[in-house]
Amino acid sequence: MANLLEIKNLNLFFRGEDENYQALYDINLCFEKGKIHSIVGESGCGKTMTAMSVMGLLPKTAFIKSGEIIFKGENLLDYKEKQMRELRGNKIALIPQDPMTSLNPLYTIGNQLIESIKAHSKVSDRQAMRKAREVMDLVKIPEAEKKFNFYPHEFSGGMKQRIIIAMALACNAELIIADEPTTALDVTIQKQIMDLILNIKQEFDTTVLLISHDLALVSNYTDTVTVMYAGHIVEQANADEFFKNPKHPYSIALLNSLPSNNPAQKLKTIAGAPPSIQEEISGCKFHPRCEFCEIGCCDIKNPVLEQKAPNHCSACLRF
Repeated sequence: MANLLEIKNLNLFFRGEDENYQALYDINLCFEKGKIHSIVGESGCGKTMTAMSVMGLLPKTAFIKSGEIIFKGENLLDYKEKQMRELRGNKIALIPQDPMTSLNPLYTIGNQLIESIKAHSKVSDRQAMRKAREVMDLVKIPEAEKKFNFYPHEFSGGMKQRIIIAMALACNAELIIADEPTTALDVTIQKQIMDLILNIKQEFDTTVLLISHDLALVSNYTDTVTVMYAGHIVEQANADEFFKNPKHPYSIALLNSLPSNNPAQKLKTIAGAPPSIQEEISGCKFHPRCEFCEIGCCDIKNPVLEQKAPNHCSACLRF
């Protein structure tokens, strides 16, 4: 199938007082149309910066030094800000981590949906209102007619997240970037939100980029998994293959840290913490925390991402 989005050799830096610090290293990703592609890893590994590069919503101190972001055959890095504003919400939509801060508390939910629709399509007020109510029904807001005039504070966290998803649907987004979409929601609501995203993917052939640190959640919903560590991609595979046969020590450590059904089994943790972008580490970035590290090899040579099995790539010197 055709790729809706391709990220090629993306290198991103942050400006410091005395020097620039690299945060993303030669990121290469392909997003197939109608699939859910998950990027996983600990906080600070580069997941959100990768997604924000696609959206063109980087912090002021960040800049892309090289690479391409190809969406439907066009390099988004060549777009002017006006072109990116037209693309955001229209073709590419963001479901943020915190829906609490994504809705204006001074306007009703209905008004905000209508405003979002009119910002991206030439429709009358009546048409926008009808579309807004339709998408509220699509995301299963109970009593949508009544709640159209509610304010954000009258909605629960899960309902606010549904409204954010409704905004993406209202504008017919072809790519939805879901950045930790179930953060701060209880387990039952998490499942409802993820089931909703899955249904949208299936019904509208929407491509989804799911950013998460929750591997248990990812295992139930994703088609392809990319693991990032310290700004590098360390493993890529289809979901079934990844969860059955991980091929990078960091991936194995992440999976081993998941709670077990056996209450007698001790929860495993990964020693240490991910490095900051200012920290210089020779060789493999993960080697200081890796239980399989071989001194004289892993601390000197920098591994590259290479195919280890069909449709399965890993960056490890000791595989």
